[in-house]
Amino acid sequence: MRYQGTVYRPPSERNSLVIQGTIGCPHNKCSFCTMYKDVQFRIRPVEEIKKDLDIAKEYYGAFIETVFIADGNSILMKTEELLGMFRYTQELFPNLQRITLYGSAKYILLKSPEELRQLRAAGLKRLHSGMESGDDQVLKLLNKGATGEEVIEAAKRLKEADIETSQYIMIGAGGKKWSKNHARNSAKVLNQCNPDFIRLRTFMVFPRTPIYEMYKNKSFQLLTPYEALEETKLLIQELQGIDSMLFSDHPSNYWNVEGRLPEDKKTMLEEIDYALTLDKSVFRDPRRARL
Repeated sequence: MRYQGTVYRPPSERNSLVIQGTIGCPHNKCSFCTMYKDVQFRIRPVEEIKKDLDIAKEYYGAFIETVFIADGNSILMKTEELLGMFRYTQELFPNLQRITLYGSAKYILLKSPEELRQLRAAGLKRLHSGMESGDDQVLKLLNKGATGEEVIEAAKRLKEADIETSQYIMIGAGGKKWSKNHARNSAKVLNQCNPDFIRLRTFMVFPRTPIYEMYKNKSFQLLTPYEALEETKLLIQELQGIDSMLFSDHPSNYWNVEGRLPEDKKTMLEEIDYALTLDKSVFRDPRRARL
């Protein structure tokens, strides 16, 4: 495949054909993220994307079942361009079950409900969205470009269009200062979104980011493994009235918990309580992920 730069995809898309719809990220201002800092954002021409799909068809045959459209916020592409790309993908791969892409609330809200319905009809089944937090103070700290209310509105539009949502929450994104607010308000937003999937990631700091500078001057404090587990526990406790699947399927996390809400809630909380009894040597250094 003809990839430009480092290509990122969610762990759940590991078996998907990955095609770049955009290069880089149009927002590229999140205070914690380095993924696209060295990349000039651009939207790829549809004909260029179709050529990549042709190459994939020649290499893999017609047996592709899932396609993930990278890079960051590919939902920003013009609706007619996305529709053309999706329809062409369907033609090439008759066994296709799902097209997915990245999109944050800021860019989802640029699409009208009718546009989202058209995209769903053309094959867009799921959207991965980095909500990160439901707390407005934390969202401001992260410079996400959206509020909790905007996250809720974007999620409602997707649900009305019958597009599955996979919402990502970063445990520890508020540091020690806003840990409880981050957990409680993230749960409040999730309770109103009722996403199909909730995926947990543990917040880490990386050089060349504003958050890293705050960490170095001690104005931002990372959570310890036990504090991160307590925050995860509080988040899950506060989730009410939703039927989401919750996963912590990422090497940044200290402990894996997963299950269907509400029926597996008690089991997940018991799993966290068990992890809280373990010696600190079991857990990674908060500054380093198991990548």
